Amino acid sequence: MRRKWLWLLKNTLNRVTIRAARSGHGPFSLVRHVGRKSGKTYETPIMVARVPEGFIAELTYGEDVNWYRNIVAAGRCELLVDGQWHQVSAIEPYPSAAGRDAFGYPAKLVLQVLQRHEFRLLRTG
Repeated sequence: MRRKWLWLLKNTLNRVTIRAARSGHGPFSLVRHVGRKSGKTYETPIMVARVPEGFIAELTYGEDVNWYRNIVAAGRCELLVDGQWHQVSAIEPYPSAAGRDAFGYPAKLVLQVLQRHEFRLLRTG
């Protein structure tokens, strides 16, 4: 069931959110990553929050999604935020409370109500 849900997102909603991320408007950013098996370049829309060390991503679907597994394997990726590309040099676990706080209100409240607790720091610079 989960695989079908992810396929549906990839082939419908992701197409719209990729366009939104490219435009630099709205809440979406774009992570560009290289497939760990295929070597092919992919772009996946995600939502991030800016912090001094880089950006915080919430792992809505957990660690078993391809974009996350690909950047962990590569140790890097590129991130398009507000129309500007950033080089991500590392990905690290991030404390749950600090991760929710990084998103500010009302997103912080939504993340708390949904009991989201898997956050990652996408370190830049």
